Amino acid sequence: MGALPVYRWRLAPDGYATRRQLRALGLRPGGQDVAAQLERPRRRRGPLVAYLYRVDLALPVRPMTPARRAALAAANRARRTCPSCRRDAGYVIPTALGTCVPCADPGPHGPDGSTL
Repeated sequence: MGALPVYRWRLAPDGYATRRQLRALGLRPGGQDVAAQLERPRRRRGPLVAYLYRVDLALPVRPMTPARRAALAAANRARRTCPSCRRDAGYVIPTALGTCVPCADPGPHGPDGSTL
């Protein structure tokens, strides 16, 4: 296969879309190869590149099944659970900290923040 067609930012012809644009339309690439690419020039660095897919070859997004929904909920719950105190932090724990904020910086009142 030859080189991909390259278009300037915002100048791609109709019928092409990025993954995000396909998703907004309820579509997915569906195994097709990248059809073209966009390049956005930047000063002092290489251009930003976005890959484009053909909309006419895109397939509908697969429906969310109960098993998939449960797996996604379990994965998100694991990202919110602190490995130190084993509590649900209520937010995704930053990888830079590795633990919830109270465990990472307990302060003078202990990890739970209480004064007792």
